[in-house]
Amino acid sequence: SRYLFLLVVGGALAVAAMGSFAVLVFIPALCTVVLIYSLGPQDVHRLTFLFQMSWQTLCHLGLHYTEYYLQEAPSTRFCVTLSSLMLLTQRVTSLSLDIREGKVAAAAAGGGIRNRSSLSERLWGALPYFSYLLFFPALLGGPLCSFQRFQARVQGPSSLYPRHSFWVLTRRGLQILGLECLKVVVRRAVSTGAGLTDCRQLQCVYVTWSTAGLLKLTYYSHWLLDDSLLYAAGFGSAFGQSPGEEGYIPDADIWTLETTHRIALFTRKWNQSTARWLRRLVFQQGRTWPLLQTFVFSAWWHGLHPGQVFGFLCWAVMVEADYLIHTFANVFIRSGPMRVLYRTLTWAHTQLILAYIMLAVEVRSLSSLWLLWNSYNSVFPTVYCILLFVLAKRKHKFN
Repeated sequence: SRYLFLLVVGGALAVAAMGSFAVLVFIPALCTVVLIYSLGPQDVHRLTFLFQMSWQTLCHLGLHYTEYYLQEAPSTRFCVTLSSLMLLTQRVTSLSLDIREGKVAAAAAGGGIRNRSSLSERLWGALPYFSYLLFFPALLGGPLCSFQRFQARVQGPSSLYPRHSFWVLTRRGLQILGLECLKVVVRRAVSTGAGLTDCRQLQCVYVTWSTAGLLKLTYYSHWLLDDSLLYAAGFGSAFGQSPGEEGYIPDADIWTLETTHRIALFTRKWNQSTARWLRRLVFQQGRTWPLLQTFVFSAWWHGLHPGQVFGFLCWAVMVEADYLIHTFANVFIRSGPMRVLYRTLTWAHTQLILAYIMLAVEVRSLSSLWLLWNSYNSVFPTVYCILLFVLAKRKHKFN
């Protein structure tokens, strides 16, 4: 009954939010379950991955056609559908990897259901998978929840620790309220100042930094809200984990994101569940240039808009430079005051580089991307590119 409740409410939410576009989410969910019960454990991941990413790419191409060829604003419902499809891709590939690695029973994936005679029994056996792919707390947002955690929470006791949950949700609600108030202040500052089209020289640096700050506040607020919904539904961090299951990680670690002077650490902490999913899906599977493969796939998963391709490739180069720069700095910078100065300068430089990357990923038009490229903001990633080239040569001599 719990599986059925989560599935029915998820389907109703999809129809309410997406309208007729909800069929674009229902079809791949249905096909994924069919593939799971039709293929063996070693084949299921490859084929479900190819099908899901092909389906998502076709939908993204529809968005490209609307935006770049027809020059029309896409439907809000269609954009919500694409966002939900991206989250569905996470759950589909996470489930298929679990099956391939034996974390989910191979008999359930291999064909044990074929021996059942009645259609009702087959549907009953497939219900947990349908429910996992379409359950409402994670349909439109929220950290990635593994199938093992989902199944353990649904089949476990219904003890929600109401007093503890009340105070946790109250604290997160106050955090969201504070972020929304701060967002109003930053939005007013951004709207009253110059934009990228009419800023001059160093003023463009302030415009980029403040606009990226507004975007980060929006992300933080949404992540906390999504995490609170998942927590209230019983799938959050207050509950234990199954043996062998990775611990629950919320998407927003605001303190680390705003204080770190390491681009690599920011990358691991930004949207943490997605970063962990990309690491498992791409980085750990890649044999050559795994870092570059991860960022290229991330651009593909996000939709391959020009700004996204440029932004994620730039991000990959910045992470590689970050590793080299801080490795050499740890060797040569010894004194305490110099370390404090070094951390302060690299923190400021890191925040400006990430603001540059964030705006590149978010802009849709080539003209806006060109304005960003021609602004003073390009100085900051260029410095890291030069340092990457110089330090890579020194590392080669060192070796």
